[in-house]
Amino acid sequence: MNIIDRKFYRRDTLRVARELLGKKLVRQINGFELAGMIVETEAYCGEADSACHAHRGMTPRNKVMFGEPGHAYVYFTYGMHYMLNLVTEAESNPCAVLIRSVLPLAGIEEMEARRKRKGAELANGPAKLCQAFSIDKSLNGWDLTLGSKLWVEDYRKIPAKSIITTPRIGIDYAHTKDREALWRFIIKIEKE
Repeated sequence: MNIIDRKFYRRDTLRVARELLGKKLVRQINGFELAGMIVETEAYCGEADSACHAHRGMTPRNKVMFGEPGHAYVYFTYGMHYMLNLVTEAESNPCAVLIRSVLPLAGIEEMEARRKRKGAELANGPAKLCQAFSIDKSLNGWDLTLGSKLWVEDYRKIPAKSIITTPRIGIDYAHTKDREALWRFIIKIEKE
């Protein structure tokens, strides 16, 4: 187990978002270990980023983003879904990376039971992966460097040629420059 340390998160958010690809997200719950390789992320870059929850300053909801890097920022959206973000950069600079999708590696039967489905749709979206991994508000503020409950480990190195960037999804409310920023990072699946 090679848990990612706080130094990794205390860097430029775009770099962290790109370098999280290929890392392993691990969740321990009720004696089970669930794991998946991170295959898609989005960067949210502080108060200057109109798509970022911290754009208008600190609130009770986004307070974790203003704290120490390497903590989970979990929020509830649309009245039904949880989303997992990893806090980045220095304290008081509210940045985070949304984990959008993972490729399940371990505990797949447990994930299927939680999602009530199998196959490609198991954890291929931010709400889906939170449901599959039982990530909810109880993990908001969780220290990802502790190596219990929820953490990120080294797993695979993804070469730059295997990464594509696109605009982020679902941020129609943001300013044009922020909507068009190529801050979504995806591992390109090679066709055989």
